[in-house]
Amino acid sequence: MATSVDMLIAGEARPAAATFDRLNPVTGEVATRAAAATAEEATAAADAADAAFPVWSALGPNARRALLNKAADALESKAYAFVDAMMGEIGATEGWARFNLMLAAGMVREAAALTTQIGGEVIPSDKPGCIAMALREPVGVILGIAPWNAPIILGVRAIAVPLACGNTVVLKASEQCPRTHALIVEAFNDAGLPKGAVNLVTNAPADAGEVVGALIDHPAVRRINFTGSTAVGRIIAKRAAEHLKPVLLELGGKAPFIVLEDADLDEAVKAAAFGAFMNSGQICMSTERIIVVDAVADAFAAKFKEKVGSMPVGDPREGKTPLGAVVDAKTVAHVKSLIDDAVASGAETLVGGDANGVLMPAHVIDKVTPAMKLFRDESFGPVVGIIRAKDEADAIALANDTEYGLSAAVFTRDTARGLRVARQIKSGICHVNGPTVHDEAQMPFGGTKASGYGRFGGKAGIDSFTELRWVTIETMPGHYPI
Repeated sequence: MATSVDMLIAGEARPAAATFDRLNPVTGEVATRAAAATAEEATAAADAADAAFPVWSALGPNARRALLNKAADALESKAYAFVDAMMGEIGATEGWARFNLMLAAGMVREAAALTTQIGGEVIPSDKPGCIAMALREPVGVILGIAPWNAPIILGVRAIAVPLACGNTVVLKASEQCPRTHALIVEAFNDAGLPKGAVNLVTNAPADAGEVVGALIDHPAVRRINFTGSTAVGRIIAKRAAEHLKPVLLELGGKAPFIVLEDADLDEAVKAAAFGAFMNSGQICMSTERIIVVDAVADAFAAKFKEKVGSMPVGDPREGKTPLGAVVDAKTVAHVKSLIDDAVASGAETLVGGDANGVLMPAHVIDKVTPAMKLFRDESFGPVVGIIRAKDEADAIALANDTEYGLSAAVFTRDTARGLRVARQIKSGICHVNGPTVHDEAQMPFGGTKASGYGRFGGKAGIDSFTELRWVTIETMPGHYPI
């Protein structure tokens, strides 16, 4: 039976004049019937956030901390509802849903801990008797736009640190998971935050451009954070630029995973399999290109083939397999097109198979080259390519031969060498002897190049969601030339 979802504005459920249906990708049944806001209806959320800003921003840091900690508890209390929503709306496994909730609750608690870390400094002034201060202050209403693939983590990330900094928030839910994102806002409201501190807008897919555009244009909205595709990120950045509004963008990726000749191959195989196929490869940090030096390429490929071949796909509702559903049939078609192009150009399939609807098995494609689409285009699905490099320098060049720059990894037993290689990879994140998929609330998370700009997480998040102001106090009579 479908679940109904209204917008949540000023602490109250608010229907829209129309609704849209989100279908379960596995069964085809209606999972959620949600409010399809018009641009005019959506702006009510920004109005409510604007009205709540003076109240929320005036609360002391420990009062905000207490309410955010209550919100983390409220999130965890909705575990069964979150699992049901994610399984129904995006075909997630129960394990992926519970991991989402665990990390998201931790993110809220980390944000709560930041409320007393929003500090400034006193700066020496050349002017006698002048006390000069740099202060960080909340900016106003933040528009957060979160995707479907890690919906609790990324939905919470869009709002937790902005709230900790004293801002109010409008969360624009993903059309693929409106109920999951609604549960997040419900949890914050249940915690007792002032009405309007957190608001939810849902919209039909066809109306996304109009609704998001209206919210960006709203004069109360002062900053926008968006996690999603590079193509949409460019549109949002252009729209915001018309109003000179700062944007934090975390976009696509094509993460390289370098394996050098002195790597522990067994550890590299485990990390690469996890990075490539966790959530069926539908993670911005997913390992998409395994770059192996020739000296160990055959040995690695054999071990990796064996590992991935033991990872079956199955119905996520049963929870018996490491791979579950992808989000829709378009993903299956896109991944298949990348594989077909690579194989037609000389690549070899080590592991693969036909999809059963949205249940697509893991694919490993060997001998991928830079001329193939699989080398360049983000797959966002259960496929990874193996690229063979002549040596370390060639591996670094191949890793950097991409428009993206989010996450990366390098495996070597020589940690000093690993750090040296990591420093040469053009990405916002790089892990030595660890997977490309790694996230912690206190870390500065974000990319370079077409993967976006700005940083979520920890003190970097404070920089993103506060305004730095210069304030002075004169303590002596002034001397002026006129």
